[in-house]
Amino acid sequence: MDRPVTFAVVGAGQRGFGYGGWIAGHPDRGRVVAVAEPRAYQREELARRHGVPPERAFGSWQELAAAPRLADAAIVTTQDSDHVGPAITLADNGYHLMVEKPLAPTEAECAELVAAVVEAGVLFAVCHVLRYRPYTRLVKGLVDAGRIGDVMSVQHLEPVGHWHYAHSYVRGNWRRSDTASFMLLAKSGHDIDWLRHIVGRPIERVSSFGSLSHFRRSNQPAGAADRCVSCAVEPDCAYSAPRLYLGMLRAGRTGWPVSVITDDVSESGVAAALRDGPYGRCVYACDNDVVDHQVVALEFGGGVTGTFTMTAFTPHLDRHTQLFGTRGYLDGDGERVTLHDFVTGEVSTHEVPSAGHDADATHGGGDAGLLDAFTTAVATGDPAHILSGPAESLESHLAVFAAERARLSGTVEQVHDFGQR
Repeated sequence: MDRPVTFAVVGAGQRGFGYGGWIAGHPDRGRVVAVAEPRAYQREELARRHGVPPERAFGSWQELAAAPRLADAAIVTTQDSDHVGPAITLADNGYHLMVEKPLAPTEAECAELVAAVVEAGVLFAVCHVLRYRPYTRLVKGLVDAGRIGDVMSVQHLEPVGHWHYAHSYVRGNWRRSDTASFMLLAKSGHDIDWLRHIVGRPIERVSSFGSLSHFRRSNQPAGAADRCVSCAVEPDCAYSAPRLYLGMLRAGRTGWPVSVITDDVSESGVAAALRDGPYGRCVYACDNDVVDHQVVALEFGGGVTGTFTMTAFTPHLDRHTQLFGTRGYLDGDGERVTLHDFVTGEVSTHEVPSAGHDADATHGGGDAGLLDAFTTAVATGDPAHILSGPAESLESHLAVFAAERARLSGTVEQVHDFGQR
């Protein structure tokens, strides 16, 4: 392809704006030429940033799909439960697809979406952005080069962070499994997929434990109010909304998460959102139901074992992984990797190239890596640039669903192809 790849963005939320930002920064590689979003402000702002004319700024994905094909590819970044309809329809219309994870909140819908994409014959990438991080390339390269021998087991921690958890999973859009999806799918699907990628073997069996233990009405402090701005104990609360959002604003941070709670990121706009909006609620007086801590035990093909821990009760840190091999041990924290060689006794440290000042907001460079790979795949017609095909993407989703069944039932669950259970 001798011209930039053209994109339609379906869903002008945080992820849609983020991916669009990479495209705008690489005008020789890609252009956003259409947007579909029901909220007028977000639709018009995304269109303005990319010079999309009004006739290509649609109020729904159905309107976009009803038009003649307008772009080479579509980026689907709607809410979790709204991926299947636009993805299947746009694939049938010939759009190559990049779809935010999770694909859908049920196994059946995930399988339906993947089958439709395969049938349509379009290029397909799931936004498992952790696979595309420079850090991941470093870890995967060391493992695949045999630097720790055969992997025997792995231990992986996702420290969500106390304020991030409160923002997204207590007060925010992903607080309920019935309106979004359960926690392991909504957040930690990244990590289960990442482990499958690093180990290089399918996940065959899982068990899991976890619950919503802390962010409940029964733990609300005596004398607390249901909104932070009128709460006598707010100054001593670890989850104070004014401290979080106004503190970030006063430090000059107007992007995520501040931009999520209001379109008006002035101090008065943020104060009004905390007074009247969902992000000013007491974390002990919300309607949330997703777990705040969970452990998953995994058995991969060949008997490799692993544990995964997700917890809200940490600072906002990067993931931490330990890999145990037959000739070495690897310890990684997102910024550096330490490798112990059992043969030579050497301990070596490998630094990860910086992903820039906004690395946290872009998954340590994973967002850029995904966009670069997908754009290259579309431009060349070569799916090899995409690090997980439809079958492997579905496989990691099914492992997550199996782990949640195990948590709810107290069982050890086999991870089967959909329809085999």
